[in-house]
Amino acid sequence: MPSASRDVDARRKPRQVRAELTRDRILTAAAHVFSEHGYAAGTTNRIAERARVSIGSLYQYFPNKDSILAELMVRHIDRGTWTQADQLDFSPGSLESVVRALVRDAIDNHRDDPQLLRIMIEEGQFSAELRDTITRHGEQRVAQVRAVFARHPDVDVRDLDTAVDLVVFTVELNTHRLAAFRQPAETFENELVDMMTRYLRGPSA
Repeated sequence: MPSASRDVDARRKPRQVRAELTRDRILTAAAHVFSEHGYAAGTTNRIAERARVSIGSLYQYFPNKDSILAELMVRHIDRGTWTQADQLDFSPGSLESVVRALVRDAIDNHRDDPQLLRIMIEEGQFSAELRDTITRHGEQRVAQVRAVFARHPDVDVRDLDTAVDLVVFTVELNTHRLAAFRQPAETFENELVDMMTRYLRGPSA
């Protein structure tokens, strides 16, 4: 989990298109540098060189590489929206397929760069924007999953809100571990789907 210590807030958000493109180039370069060289060797000089900007230009946007990683984490989290939730089957007996869709969506959102994801988990520092993004994404994800489970006739839990929190947290945490540490995806998916489905069906199932 990210920790809180160093200055990780970005210095400024660009208002002009050219400045936004420069900032995006720095972030793209940083993702490549961190993945290729690791976080310790992924210096701001290397990032600036990869982005083809001066080190002074880089520091206009980010005070250090911790703030760059924090912004990469913000972007990673913002990509994690369950886009297919409104196309699910809510007929009796379809709960397993609904849970599988949730798990697979989470897995797909973390396939891009396992090395960078591992660095985010191990080295990430909290920025104010990252805290806000985590809170906002968590609220959106919980609300989305709650709406799905509230509609499904197979869900039988004592407290829906608590159940949704448990499911979302369990899926997110284990998916990060799967993606970062390259566990067998098919086995992981099947076991997690079975566990969540049995739980959601309740004690009477």
